[in-house]
Amino acid sequence: MKGIVFTEFIELVEDKFGYEISDQIISSIDSETNGVYTAVGTYRYTEMIDLVQELSKITNIEESDLLYIYGKHFYSVLISSYPGLIKQHDNMFSFFESIDNHIHKEVRKLYPDAELPTILTEILEDNTMRLIYKSKRCMGDFALGLLESASTYYNINSDINKKNITQSGSEVEFIIKI
Repeated sequence: MKGIVFTEFIELVEDKFGYEISDQIISSIDSETNGVYTAVGTYRYTEMIDLVQELSKITNIEESDLLYIYGKHFYSVLISSYPGLIKQHDNMFSFFESIDNHIHKEVRKLYPDAELPTILTEILEDNTMRLIYKSKRCMGDFALGLLESASTYYNINSDINKKNITQSGSEVEFIIKI
């Protein structure tokens, strides 16, 4: 998993819960990195899950809620880091349709070793999209946060329903109605 996901998570923890909690979760997990991350590095996905689990224990906030909060936060990171990829779309559905075939291709140019989720989209009606998220990382709640932040960014009132296709959460269906 790319380091930017780690560095931004630690920054979010510091902002929301303080440096002490950030240090506590980092020192509590078994890590090859000892909590030292760079945005361009690559780290084990399980280390991110360990950080989220540890934060959940300390804060008594469900892991799924923490991932959702982080997804909402991470969208602002995408806007500031890759404004051209997002601002070129005039609507939310166009942006979602571009993720797998355009945005992920651009990310792979920058980070050839990036392991990105697969995003499949289908317009069901003028105001309804079906989006399928596939990833062995099972971060559907993170994806939900990203989707809701995109709705806010495009100033759209939306209803987003999430349903796990697989029990593990490696495949998730989102029905997005605007």
